[in-house]
Amino acid sequence: IPPWFSFKPRPYIGGFYMRMKMAFTFGAQRFILLAIAASFLVVGEARTIVVGGSEGWRFGFNYTDWALKTSPFYLNDKLVFKYAPPSDTSVAPNVYLLPNLLSYLACNFSSAKLLANETQGSGEGFEYLLNRWRPAYFASTAEDGSHCREGQMKFFAIPWWHPN
Repeated sequence: IPPWFSFKPRPYIGGFYMRMKMAFTFGAQRFILLAIAASFLVVGEARTIVVGGSEGWRFGFNYTDWALKTSPFYLNDKLVFKYAPPSDTSVAPNVYLLPNLLSYLACNFSSAKLLANETQGSGEGFEYLLNRWRPAYFASTAEDGSHCREGQMKFFAIPWWHPN
């Protein structure tokens, strides 16, 4: 028998001790699961956030910086995209939800979902509810996605649970 292998049988402690140990372990596990579940039920007050603030959703604005300054975003926050409709002299942006980080980084819209077209951001704007606990990647395909590729018309939001 190798010296690092040692088998020391444990003495029989008795059924009562084992039942108490198992009951405590099961009770502690139930308590921990209940505490975790209760923390998920705590919902703070949802906010309505205008994307870009007073600038709105427009060309030539760095939304990645804006998102970093505005974060954290929380579950059930509403993001409002406001932008002017298209005219004879200007092109209006749109809003796409990209499926993952790689699509976001490459500005690949092949699997993206159109959330708001060029006219839906006028007036009160288009609202997007952050109701899933996963990153949401937003970008615009306006002007063939050139603003997205330059890092101007894109940002992501990672919603967190409310701290209260």
